[in-house]
Amino acid sequence: MSARMIGVDVGGTFTDVFVLDEATGTASVAKVPTTKPDQSGGFLDGIGREVSDLSQIAVVVHGTTAGTNALLERKGARTGVITTQGLRDVLEMRRRDRPRTWGLRGDFEPVVDRRDRLEVPERTLADGTIRTAVNLDAVRDAARQLQDNGCEAVAILFANAYANPENEAAAVKAVRAIWPNPHVSASHEILPEIREFERFSTTALNAYLQPEVSGYIGRLETALQKGGFDGEFMIVQSNGGVMAVDTACRLPIRTALSGPAAGVIAAGYIAQSAGFDNVITGDMGGTSFDVSLIAGGQSMLSPQTAIDFGMVVRTPMIEITTIGAGGGSIAWVDKGGLLNIGPESAGSDPGPVAYGLGNDRPTVTDANVVLGRIDPDNPIGGKLERLDTDAAANAIDAHVGAPLGLSTLEAAEAILRVANSRMAGAIRLVSIERGFDPKRFAFMPFGGGGALHAGAMLAEVGIARAIVPRYPGVTSAMGCVIADMRQDFVQTVNSLVATLDEATLGGFMQDHTDQGMALLDAARTNFEAREVSFELDMAYIGQTHTVSVPVPAQIENGKVTPPTKPQIEDAFDTAYAATFGRLLKNGTRRILNLRSAVTGKRPKFDLATLAPTTTEPPAPKSTRRVHFEGAWHDTAIYDRLALPVDAVIYGPAILEQPDTTVLIEPGLQGRVDRFGNTIIEPGKEA
Repeated sequence: MSARMIGVDVGGTFTDVFVLDEATGTASVAKVPTTKPDQSGGFLDGIGREVSDLSQIAVVVHGTTAGTNALLERKGARTGVITTQGLRDVLEMRRRDRPRTWGLRGDFEPVVDRRDRLEVPERTLADGTIRTAVNLDAVRDAARQLQDNGCEAVAILFANAYANPENEAAAVKAVRAIWPNPHVSASHEILPEIREFERFSTTALNAYLQPEVSGYIGRLETALQKGGFDGEFMIVQSNGGVMAVDTACRLPIRTALSGPAAGVIAAGYIAQSAGFDNVITGDMGGTSFDVSLIAGGQSMLSPQTAIDFGMVVRTPMIEITTIGAGGGSIAWVDKGGLLNIGPESAGSDPGPVAYGLGNDRPTVTDANVVLGRIDPDNPIGGKLERLDTDAAANAIDAHVGAPLGLSTLEAAEAILRVANSRMAGAIRLVSIERGFDPKRFAFMPFGGGGALHAGAMLAEVGIARAIVPRYPGVTSAMGCVIADMRQDFVQTVNSLVATLDEATLGGFMQDHTDQGMALLDAARTNFEAREVSFELDMAYIGQTHTVSVPVPAQIENGKVTPPTKPQIEDAFDTAYAATFGRLLKNGTRRILNLRSAVTGKRPKFDLATLAPTTTEPPAPKSTRRVHFEGAWHDTAIYDRLALPVDAVIYGPAILEQPDTTVLIEPGLQGRVDRFGNTIIEPGKEA
């Protein structure tokens, strides 16, 4: 039986592949250009670079941006909505927020046109009482009208369906009987949680993505099978866990931010193995810079995010802050004479000016090439044989140097200074502005470009050190291999603690546990352990915002014993005091939602298998002139993968490998730890 596990992360510029052979304990990586508009081409090409016979693969885990890109580019399917009379415009009204805080006006176009949002007679009250039974003839007529309108997917969104799904379930059954494909989403199946807009938005976006994501995954699955693959194919979720393909096709909304989430999971595992529980991750690809914070070994999970203005997704996601500061982000001067970076990106096609594929506007990568930090004769990714330094310099002159009155080198340095400042701002946003001292954290740069900016982040933010993983350019792909299988569930309880029916709460917990275990049982994976955790969204009565309260529950032989009211009260007091510093005297405690997570722990590979085996003293393979702070420096160039454990390299130095370039600036040093990571921190110059 094959022991090869493959993680594949598709980014905006490159598709990364990480191959782990558990039988030999060896790993290999590949980085190929992402193919557009169909990303499956790069996916299969990347795997083929490392494994010619797909029957040798046991598991393929994929971190995909197909869903995220479809949302951002508004390229999902034409979708219809069938909803309760009077609620046709909930998706458009939102929470009456606006795209610009200080603007009095703002445009928003929901993903579902108004003509495709149809109402039917039905009414369920907030306490679950059905006042008006659903008119199924009207439901069928609406479904036929949506088909005639050209809709490929439909969302059923009824008022208060979280409290009692009877009306909505009957409507869904009627629609599925006549709908020509499986793309029918129901709010009580996607998000049985109070608050109409968030529930409606999440369900409608799920329907909007179903044809695109399920079609993409289906093409991948078919191509893998044709190549002889008969192992398990799984998809990374935005919560950092993985799910089966059929679950991903049914719940594509859970794939939003899938790839970046995998990177955070890998970064946390690498950092903990290296002895660092507190780490700030920085994933710099071709299009964006994604930042996340891990404190005490735990990733930060958010119950809700907005993919773009007005497109609210309420499903557990690893908290990731994204800015347009990737290697392909374009540098430009605005009308006021200020230098900006992004958010527009040259991506992989046409790519930076140095690629010579048609772009004439300078990017962050072009600045690094001109300053000597990237070897033009050895570009990563295998897309080109050589980068055009002269073209990059000319573009920087024309678009940045001339407007600002700067020389080529000054303009290139200015581009990096602005990019670094934006990245540092994102790091401060997830750390200082949330009460975390960055001096207590290590910075882990990854992605193809992250390690070029590690030293700048230490200087800009004050972080003590950086940890560059062994294969930083494919860290997200590695995370696909590391991630556990996880299923999240939510159910609105909406009860005061004093009047809580513990048996009802226990029933919800039992139902979530049974559903999660059934999904784990259906997976063709051996789990080292299974875990179930429960949280309650709670607040004092009268408050809008809730705190997440972990609660104890006993599970024996599959049977759940719920927490008692005193246990819930104690847990709430602890969580509330930790969040706000004090409790409200005589406040009445309220439970809004139950959240459950069922996790199957997948076997982890020993990162020591990635460690260097060489014992040869480090020696540079060449030297190159590299520009730092207004002057050229003769800089030693090393083959990073040939450096032995405990090697110490003093800056200025550059460590090159197939998937990235590591820059050690003057005044810093890099030390290779026992896993092959490079620890960058202040040190003497060579």
